Amino acid sequence: MGNKILVIIPARGGSKGVPRKNLKLLNNVPLINYTIETARKIFSDKIICVSTDDDEIIEVVEKSGLKVPFKRPVSISTDNSSSYEFLQHALDFYSKEKNYNPDILILLQPTSPFRSANQILEALKLYELNDVDMVVSVKKAKSSPYFNLFEENPQGLLKKSKEHNFTRRQDTPNVWEINGAIYIINVNSLKSQKSIPYNSVLKYEMNDFHSHDIDTSFDWSIAEFLAKKNI
Repeated sequence: MGNKILVIIPARGGSKGVPRKNLKLLNNVPLINYTIETARKIFSDKIICVSTDDDEIIEVVEKSGLKVPFKRPVSISTDNSSSYEFLQHALDFYSKEKNYNPDILILLQPTSPFRSANQILEALKLYELNDVDMVVSVKKAKSSPYFNLFEENPQGLLKKSKEHNFTRRQDTPNVWEINGAIYIINVNSLKSQKSIPYNSVLKYEMNDFHSHDIDTSFDWSIAEFLAKKNI
């Protein structure tokens, strides 16, 4: 790995779908610890940054032995805050306080506890072999904008999201859903676009199990089943 890397694990204290989900015990382990321990299988603690605004999250993370480098400002930790804001905040901190200026950000959200270290490495290798803004993990979408996804028109009537002349669903192009597990981001692209850079993006495909993302209480119930089964 010739590039300088910074791994960012974002963990706000606030959560509406599953209250305090980053600290909630999944099979007796705090949810955030799944992502921390997966990252630690590959990277040194020096380049793993948990970005949080929450004192209790800091306490739990540091009990695992990982030092939290800063407490994220409340102003960039609201429901309306963008990912760009906390990523840029982390970059500024590491540049000013540690004289460390990464070329690549690896964003790992705690809500994807079942992604593996090997998958992160494969996504990183894909990024390093191509000149792109980002490699992002995806899963094949179950719903199709050509057949069973619809939008309302101004009259309130449903119309297909994508007009087409296909007669069979199997003839339509594959559609991919970003699963939120892995983002490999070009730092220069992030800074120039001032947002998650989607101008040139490659997919890294994952299956349904490794893609499982926890956003609702129903998602949590499924994650409990998967964790206990240890699939």
